[in-house]
Amino acid sequence: MGIDLPLLWAVIILFGVMMYVIMDGFDLGIGILFPFFKDEHDRDVMMNTVAPVWDGNETWLVLGGAGLLAAFPLAYSVVLSALYLPLILMLIGLIFRGVAFEFRFKATPERRHIWDKAFIGGSLLATFCQGVTLGAYIEGLPVLNGRYAGGAFDWLHPFALFCGLGLIAGYALLGSTWLIMKTEGELQTRMRKIAIRLAWVLLGVIVVVSIWTPLAHANIAARWFSFPNILWFAPVPVLVAVTMALLLRTLARGAGDAVPFVLTLAMIFLAYSGLGISVWPNVIPPDISIWAAAGPPQSLGFALVGALLIVPVILMYTAWGYWVFRGKVRHGEGYH
Repeated sequence: MGIDLPLLWAVIILFGVMMYVIMDGFDLGIGILFPFFKDEHDRDVMMNTVAPVWDGNETWLVLGGAGLLAAFPLAYSVVLSALYLPLILMLIGLIFRGVAFEFRFKATPERRHIWDKAFIGGSLLATFCQGVTLGAYIEGLPVLNGRYAGGAFDWLHPFALFCGLGLIAGYALLGSTWLIMKTEGELQTRMRKIAIRLAWVLLGVIVVVSIWTPLAHANIAARWFSFPNILWFAPVPVLVAVTMALLLRTLARGAGDAVPFVLTLAMIFLAYSGLGISVWPNVIPPDISIWAAAGPPQSLGFALVGALLIVPVILMYTAWGYWVFRGKVRHGEGYH
């Protein structure tokens, strides 16, 4: 019995994208939260919590994109053709955010506000465009004779825009719970209050998306509500409700600095799983599967050797980086 290479590559890409959403999500969330904190010392602490690790987090985005090109060239060409504009805007946002990390610490006090604005704007733009890309992807991409058959602005519709706003709330919640874990004192207390509001917003987003997608797409409704699928997939919404209840309770009681972040990671994972269930096994919704879009077996096998070597290395240096920079970040501390 041979190895199902397209399936294996789909798992690798899904894992890479999930790692990116989790790990780059909270530092984008910090940029989104910046406008709520005017004090320069608070902003210094917020940025210092992720300054040593943010660039490594984006390795997973590169892995996901390169993996898609290597394993599913049809999907790569269609997705980039359909979503060229939001993806370019996302990269511009990430560039502004990355430049702001370095230049903000070197700028004079009079010019620091410029890089604060670049950090905020880049984080908001990158997050919104990622959400729009996700929403447009879920809506489906028309393909004719192996080419994208839609227009340059087909991604510009209400569901995609709502997903963009929803992802801003999700990343902001990740950022706030990360800061609860990494800070202390008044900054941490304010973050707990903000996180409670953001948790309710994220719950609302999940509920709206969960109702919107099956109403708009009969195939997604059949996937979730047909028998016996409804029995297999019922734990997902149940776990979302339980996890959200635990998160709100933990935030309200102020117990456990790391627990809110872990519970938020669980929420993001459950939402990611729900979206995966909705589109699986299609790599180009609504009807092109991973097997139909896969490259030649020789290409998949050759690229798999490199992936199996590099993914453990990425995991090891990521774990080492977070271990080295573990613990609380306080005023006056930083790696610069």
